[in-house]
Amino acid sequence: MDPRLDTRRRQWETKAVLREVYADLYRRMAGALAPGPTLEIGGGSGNLKAYAPQVCSTDVLEAPWLDAIADAQALPFAPSSFSNIVMFDVLHHLVRPRVFFSEAIRVLQKGGRLVMVEPAITPVSGVFYRFLPPEPVVFRADPLAETAEEARRDAFEANQAVPTLLFRKRRVEFQRAFPQLVFRDTSFLSLFTYPHSGGFRSWSLIPSAAVPGLLRLEDALLPILGPLMAFRMFVVLERT
Repeated sequence: MDPRLDTRRRQWETKAVLREVYADLYRRMAGALAPGPTLEIGGGSGNLKAYAPQVCSTDVLEAPWLDAIADAQALPFAPSSFSNIVMFDVLHHLVRPRVFFSEAIRVLQKGGRLVMVEPAITPVSGVFYRFLPPEPVVFRADPLAETAEEARRDAFEANQAVPTLLFRKRRVEFQRAFPQLVFRDTSFLSLFTYPHSGGFRSWSLIPSAAVPGLLRLEDALLPILGPLMAFRMFVVLERT
């Protein structure tokens, strides 16, 4: 097992504020699912099952709490196997997003959903993402490029700009490339609670007891402040 997954699992179990912040996001994901079997890609530390118990949890890395090892760009499942695919902070780690979306279309049933939570690069969050996390923000990248297969890179390498490129700046191009995937939701989430929680780092600037109230305040402010400072993007695509 990759020791980084074990470290994240222990951080999840010991950091209450992290669980409170992510629980809100997991509940939103679970609420967007269509009835039927659900595939989780990039299950990592295995936290989603507490909110969607029937999910088949996979990752490219091995861990005892996962159900299978699977590469998002070569899914080992038959066509139309799932009603849903869920991914939390996974898309921006993929080397070839275009190949993944083709695979998602293949394994999703008609009417099935692809539900994602990903980084959103806004004027405020962009400063944070560029200078604090180790993952780069590269807007010159072309996530729709039909690249040849590359040597496998480390699963934790990423480009945090990919979701913003695909679903906001180049949304029309994405729709042309994948007309079978219809947008059902692309909303901003996470204003100040998430960055002040410290995420999977050891520190936090807020207590866990404050999280529910702060999240309610965020929901009220998101229509105004989301485009300016949101840290997360909630995306739901439906297979036609």
